[in-house]
Amino acid sequence: MAERASDRLLRMLGMITYLDRHEGVPVEAIAEQFGVTTRQVMDDIDTLWVTGTPGYYPHDLIDFDAASYEQGVVRLTESRGMTRPLRLGAREAVALVAALRAVEAALGDAMDPERAAVLRSALTKLTAATGDAAAAVDVQLSVDAAPEVAAAVATALRHGRRLHLRYVNASDVTTERDVDPIRLVTDDERSYLLAWCLLVDGERLFRVDRVLSAEVLDADAEDHEVPAGAEVFSPGPEGELVTLHLTSQGRWVAETTPVDAVRNHEDGSFEMDVRVVQHAWLRHLVLQVADDVLEIRPARIAQEVAAAARAALRAYGERI
Repeated sequence: MAERASDRLLRMLGMITYLDRHEGVPVEAIAEQFGVTTRQVMDDIDTLWVTGTPGYYPHDLIDFDAASYEQGVVRLTESRGMTRPLRLGAREAVALVAALRAVEAALGDAMDPERAAVLRSALTKLTAATGDAAAAVDVQLSVDAAPEVAAAVATALRHGRRLHLRYVNASDVTTERDVDPIRLVTDDERSYLLAWCLLVDGERLFRVDRVLSAEVLDADAEDHEVPAGAEVFSPGPEGELVTLHLTSQGRWVAETTPVDAVRNHEDGSFEMDVRVVQHAWLRHLVLQVADDVLEIRPARIAQEVAAAARAALRAYGERI
């Protein structure tokens, strides 16, 4: 999957702190520490090297020892204050209090005890530091699921119970299955239940707004080992490989969609290879960014999307 800009930013900020605490680190060690390739580490360092504080003259930029870098060792010589403790303004502190309270209200019961304790500790300390401004904050985070489904999921996670789900997928196919819930995860738009599905004997992500019903069973959920990154959807190799050629305005698609590869063109456009299991999902995606689509390969897929668009237009025409 193409990396999100926000994920790369967090990693590069972490690199500055890590390098500030270590005197000269081989590129290979940094790659292992942050779980990326050595090529990615070098790209990140090259970006940081031209990053700094307003003014952007040489003395305003983050700096590294060039001689060490040529030998494959990264030594930070100027962090430009990026390693100093963050000081929040009143508005920033209130926003963070609001976010933490929302997470506690919506997901607190579904968290494991260790994470719940960290959340509540951070919220208590931040609320005390914010003072009277925090007293006016009253927000709720809405988990996009039917109330009875959200309650069943929270109960199963809290008590370690198996769930029976009635679930509809992106192709509007409804199935029933028993699952051992592992954890609830969220991204910028959706909430998902990561669970071990007994029907396929493997981990699966279930969008909670697609769970039609959930029943807590009188059976303990078993412990299952899941690979790192299981909470991020990634189609398997059995999916059909489709290539989308998009304009630069469609860059967000590569950052939010699981992809096999991204190739940039000199005119700013790019191609992305994506594995497609459900064609209905692909049609929906392409119709969302139709104005930015330059080409779809294979041509058969482009014809399917065009047919879906024509059918939608005919449906609108019939209503006029």
